[in-house]
Amino acid sequence: MKELLIVWHSMTGGSEALAKAAATGAEQESKLKVKRLFAEQATPSDMLGGSGYLFVFPENLAAISGVMKAFFDRCYYPCLGKIEGRPYAVVICAGSDGSNAARQVERIATGWRLRKIAEPSIICTHAQTEAAILAPKIIDEEALAQARQTGAHLAAGMELGIF
Repeated sequence: MKELLIVWHSMTGGSEALAKAAATGAEQESKLKVKRLFAEQATPSDMLGGSGYLFVFPENLAAISGVMKAFFDRCYYPCLGKIEGRPYAVVICAGSDGSNAARQVERIATGWRLRKIAEPSIICTHAQTEAAILAPKIIDEEALAQARQTGAHLAAGMELGIF
């Protein structure tokens, strides 16, 4: 059975909510096994077992969050040459922009020769003050629906063999 691996990291809850929404969309759209793992727990074996991937994380300091980057670092060499062509998508929870984190993950995915199935979904929380940055994030229904749609799209394409 094909498996969609959703690897996520969150500090204030925004990316966690988006990862849950994406998993819900994937589960409703397909009969794939959907495995959602916190980035610190995800291993190279998890990556090798996945048929496709959804990476969900916050942008911190205009970059991939450190815990998510550590996941990529931990898995890069053990997975190199073994996951080529597998589909992936990205959901980023950003305070303002998210584009640099999107570029970074695209470079990593290019190194693995993964197949991008959609442009990165960047959810902007507009958190710019210290209080807003540190506060728990409440993701609005429109953004959660976008994450569900990303999960559903990826899962449906995987199940149908389109990607």
